[in-house]
Amino acid sequence: MTDRLEALLERFSASARLFQAGALCGINDLTPEHGAGQLHLVREGSVEVVHEGEPGLRVEVPSLLLYPRPLAHRFITDAERGADLACANLQFEGGAANPIATALPAFVCIGLDEIDGSQPVLTLLFEEAFERRCGRLALVNRLFEVVLIQVLRHLMESGRTRVGMLAGLSHPQLRHAVVAIHETPEHDWTLDTLAARAGMSRSVFANAFRDSVGCTPGTYLQQWRVGLAQQSLLGGRPLKSIAMDVGYGSEAALSRAFKASTGLSPRAWKARMLSG
Repeated sequence: MTDRLEALLERFSASARLFQAGALCGINDLTPEHGAGQLHLVREGSVEVVHEGEPGLRVEVPSLLLYPRPLAHRFITDAERGADLACANLQFEGGAANPIATALPAFVCIGLDEIDGSQPVLTLLFEEAFERRCGRLALVNRLFEVVLIQVLRHLMESGRTRVGMLAGLSHPQLRHAVVAIHETPEHDWTLDTLAARAGMSRSVFANAFRDSVGCTPGTYLQQWRVGLAQQSLLGGRPLKSIAMDVGYGSEAALSRAFKASTGLSPRAWKARMLSG
């Protein structure tokens, strides 16, 4: 079976850094670091989760709370008993251009017992997070990253992502085309060759892709290639060599696709990113 996450995670990784392990009592406002998401694991206790302008959400069972993109939130717990949490900041490689961060909902809440295969990882994570052992931080950070992968798998397999990249990766046929784009973006993909990868007719494939992913196959291919180009630009590579790697025959062709996707030339986009 095609590994739907391998190429995605190889090209756009995510890292976690623990910032809270223990009881949170009373009212706590959590403001993400610049560009960072957050992942909270509620081990025990009741937590009311509040987002500005929305009704509070009461979390009564051990749960995972995922914020893939910066979103201010407030946790309200009992002032004396509090709730036990382990919390980490998330940095997605490529920042706002990271396709994983952009594909996820702004907020995800899942009971820990719903995530298949996570119990041994969570047990070890909580044990290490709440103790003071040698190498604790490095180990806990890696375990948070493992949990994030398990969450992505859970969201795909449970059908909780209705539209977007993860929905395409969840589809029994479309997934083959999406993975092909991820693995070999430099290939001269056409609607016909992508439909063949999915085992579908051209018209059925085009309609199913648009309904599941939210854009045409051509637009998705362009966005994926431009995302890879953005990553390489920030790494200091010249535009000419990037163009060949991501499937454009010339620097000019990549620049046109880049501006169509971002509204900026590659040079202007890089300058903006570096100045921010």
